[in-house]
Amino acid sequence: MAEKKTGKAKRLTEMSHCAGCAAKLRASDLAQVLGGLKSTKGPQALVGFSTNDDAAVYRLAPGMAVVETVDFFPPVVDDPFQFGAIAAANALSDIYAMGARPLFALNLVCFPDELPLKVLSKILAGGQSKADEAGIPILGGHSIRDSEPKFGMAVTGVVHPKKVLTNAGAKPGDVLFLTKPLGSGIATTAIKRGVASKQLAKRALGVMTTLNRAAGEVFASGKFKVNALTDVTGYGLLGHLLEMMTAAKVRATLDLERIPLIAEVPALAEDGVVPGGTKSNLAHVHKKVRFPEGLPECIQWVLADAQTNGGLLASVPARQALKALKALEAAGVDAALIGEVQAGKPGIDVVG
Repeated sequence: MAEKKTGKAKRLTEMSHCAGCAAKLRASDLAQVLGGLKSTKGPQALVGFSTNDDAAVYRLAPGMAVVETVDFFPPVVDDPFQFGAIAAANALSDIYAMGARPLFALNLVCFPDELPLKVLSKILAGGQSKADEAGIPILGGHSIRDSEPKFGMAVTGVVHPKKVLTNAGAKPGDVLFLTKPLGSGIATTAIKRGVASKQLAKRALGVMTTLNRAAGEVFASGKFKVNALTDVTGYGLLGHLLEMMTAAKVRATLDLERIPLIAEVPALAEDGVVPGGTKSNLAHVHKKVRFPEGLPECIQWVLADAQTNGGLLASVPARQALKALKALEAAGVDAALIGEVQAGKPGIDVVG
């Protein structure tokens, strides 16, 4: 691919039709497609796509299972190094969300002819920086030419078969923890439209580039019971929590006042700065979510906002909540207790 010289270089976000995980297929469309597929699942396959979990898990031996995930998307920011770092951190998150340890990664690259190759070098360097932080090598990958740049990783990890953490084990009496604030989808849309403040851009960048390693290691430590675990990404808090409740056949209550939000995001949502993926998320879950009467639609959008490398969402027995909070704090994770689980028809009640 030859280096090309052009006039004014395009911003990366100008070349993306959606920002980050908002580029995912709509949950309703994906459910329709996957519902028609028959999966041959042998006894060694411990986790597949039937519960919408974060990664596949396959038992290799009595004491070892391999965990496999893949994730990639178009640019969420204009800086190529930061884009690469965000995409890599997001791909690694699915391994941590299964209670697993990453081993190595492969790069996935789509790159336009019109961009200089130095941009791709910076994207890959950003991805490498997060692999280094996670303590894993990048052993190869695959690249294709495409009019829209995209980057991500396939990541392989390992976990003991009896220590796999899935999204399907939540129980009545559990409490719900969230390890990052919401709003990165709305924030990146503001960045793409050129209406984000410097403070918002910096805060959103910090959220998206932070590995979920510390939180994942705490939840996998065995210091307290974790009944269910997932990460909050393209389908938003409401979408991923609904998947968790549906898989376990239980119901959640969310305390609106306890849910952490990135500053400035609610105001942007009120002004209509909302990605299409976020609006699709809300439309997908609205029949199974009860909001307080009169709750503004902009706040509903924030709860459904399509996140890029969002936090981990854990369901933990209430009697171990304090122990969990102390362990997370000791690891430098600013987690919030945002709700609880009870018996009932799968769905979500938002209160406060």
